[in-house]
Amino acid sequence: MNELVTRVAENVGIEPAMAEKAVGMILGFLQREAADGPVAQMIEAIPGASELIAQYNGEGTGGGGLLGGLMSAIGGGGVMALGQQLMSQGLGMGEITGLAKETIAFAKEKAGADVVDEVVASVPGLSQFV
Repeated sequence: MNELVTRVAENVGIEPAMAEKAVGMILGFLQREAADGPVAQMIEAIPGASELIAQYNGEGTGGGGLLGGLMSAIGGGGVMALGQQLMSQGLGMGEITGLAKETIAFAKEKAGADVVDEVVASVPGLSQFV
């Protein structure tokens, strides 16, 4: 996992602690939202991913404030809710996009493009960010 966190921190230009938390939040989101089979394969292929998800999966998911609550109520959770959670951690849209692209690229290196493409395709709206 250190390899991914270091890569994200360097390539996106954020602190390693923030990179670790954000990657954990993204992987936790994918575990909850993506197709079970492919996402399980992907997480298994990334060293340390399960531990990172366990550490940060619940982070920021406590409703997301008024906007998060409204988005959930109208069915606009998903990718937009994740973006809102990451923004609440102090990340900008450019950083979030870079973070998503680096995480997906790393996942493809470890689990294979076919598996990760299935994961991305199974989450509505995700493909436009990666």
